[in-house]
Amino acid sequence: MSPKLVIVGGVAGGATAAARARRLDERAEIVLIERGEYISFANCGLPYYVGRIIEERDDLLVTTPEDFRRRYHIDIRIFSRVTRIDRNEKRIEIFDVASERTYWESYDRLILSPGAEPVRPPLEGVDLENVFSLRSIPDSDRIKQFVDQSRPSSAVVVGGGFIGLEMAENLSHRGVRTTIVEMLDQVLAPLDFEMAGLVQAHLEEQGVELALGNGVESLAPKDGRLVVRTDQGREIDCDLVVLSIGVRPESVLAREAGLEIGPRGHIKVDASMRTSDPDIFAVGDAVEIVDFVTGQPTAVALAGPANKQARIAADNALGRSSLFHGALGTAIVKVFDMAAATTGACEKVLKRLQSSYRVSYTHSNSHASYYPGAGSMAIKLVFKPGSGRLLGAQIVGRDGVDKRIDVLATAIRAGMTVFDLEELELSYAPPYSSAKDPVNIAGFVAANMLKGDASNETWWRLAEADPAWDIMIDLRGQDEIDELGTIPGSIHVPLDELRSKLPELDRSKRYLLFCAVGMRGYVGYRIMVQNGFQAVNLAGGFSTYQGGVRPEKESG
Repeated sequence: MSPKLVIVGGVAGGATAAARARRLDERAEIVLIERGEYISFANCGLPYYVGRIIEERDDLLVTTPEDFRRRYHIDIRIFSRVTRIDRNEKRIEIFDVASERTYWESYDRLILSPGAEPVRPPLEGVDLENVFSLRSIPDSDRIKQFVDQSRPSSAVVVGGGFIGLEMAENLSHRGVRTTIVEMLDQVLAPLDFEMAGLVQAHLEEQGVELALGNGVESLAPKDGRLVVRTDQGREIDCDLVVLSIGVRPESVLAREAGLEIGPRGHIKVDASMRTSDPDIFAVGDAVEIVDFVTGQPTAVALAGPANKQARIAADNALGRSSLFHGALGTAIVKVFDMAAATTGACEKVLKRLQSSYRVSYTHSNSHASYYPGAGSMAIKLVFKPGSGRLLGAQIVGRDGVDKRIDVLATAIRAGMTVFDLEELELSYAPPYSSAKDPVNIAGFVAANMLKGDASNETWWRLAEADPAWDIMIDLRGQDEIDELGTIPGSIHVPLDELRSKLPELDRSKRYLLFCAVGMRGYVGYRIMVQNGFQAVNLAGGFSTYQGGVRPEKESG
């Protein structure tokens, strides 16, 4: 006999699980409980609705309860809040908001998809009228209505994560001067510091002010506006505040039911998405899962993993055997004219775990340089010494970032190495790529390091250089130095003059070579070591150095 399946929560997790379950079993009784009005909507599109990039509100609705009910023959109950799980009797307590009635519903299998809620810290002024969070369609309605009607001139976005940056862009698109206040010393915490620096430079180019290293202490009304006060003594006047500090798992229901909870409040599940109760599964932003690369417990608040987990939970709830093998955290965000993307483990995580790794940097054009519109993309690879197994990647650039991060995510999932990246045969035509794709180039550079053909130094190690022994040489042209500057203390020897200058150089010294992106530095390195000099190349060149070493004004 088919089991009765009850699903708590909709959107990416719950609605996907319901649809999958129906496709697997036409006779199963399936009940979907949703506390709000919408069972499936594009929450990732909410900032773009505020910014009028998405003009029609209905375009955010993936499906309506009526359409979903007709197609899948599922008992959908909206405006219904689950208040208790009785595991002994295998039933849940539901409060019907419309009728203000409380009743019990039995289940054979239960799937929890409660999601996560925006963090609203207990700050003074956090409940003021013009202070918003963004999680649901009603949230976006309130923000958009305020911008439409009040026509604010300035805003503060608290938090520099994915949603924070999307909100900053879309408010700017509406003509609202925006400041991002971020407690960390960088935006986009999943990226490493120097890669985030490239994003920060672009934000400032677009008129977004950054107050990094600033935690919000209070919000207060001031002359009909708001003032945001930070722990660094800054006071920022604005017309509205959008809190984008992060999310916390909505796991109270599971906790009160006695299900096992992780240290950060997430519901613990196994690879089948089963909780500590064999008849209860959990998916989405509220669960603790395994990091595919490190094997460590983690949580990933992304729609892609939630969808996959939902399918797996539905399979197992209906008697199939499916496993979730962990998440890479592959993600991408649009930041005005740029994109920033990440997959797998970043350097700072591996450093914290004391794992062995190496990194490489490349800056390649998105497509053939002779075809109009080519733009540079910075690629950072993180890989294992010796084997070269790919552990993670980050890309910041313009066109083509999405394609390359997806190739690299696939490579990590397949257990591929940087040597494999050298051999990948990827599509090429001048409008789309080059004969040597940026992924190939990244593989070449990383493989050269492992083969001993290159010796690279990272930007942050320059602070440890010994002036008595280390000499920095800028291999770029004078016009590049005049336009962009150079690293303090370096001497200038253009690459094409390097061979002729070798007799003038001291062989007892070590030479730190750099150019714009690392290519000329690599050529200079090969020249010097084959002529008996000690040399290293600055990985990623001056471009990566600039991402890591930023002007003081950016810290607020």
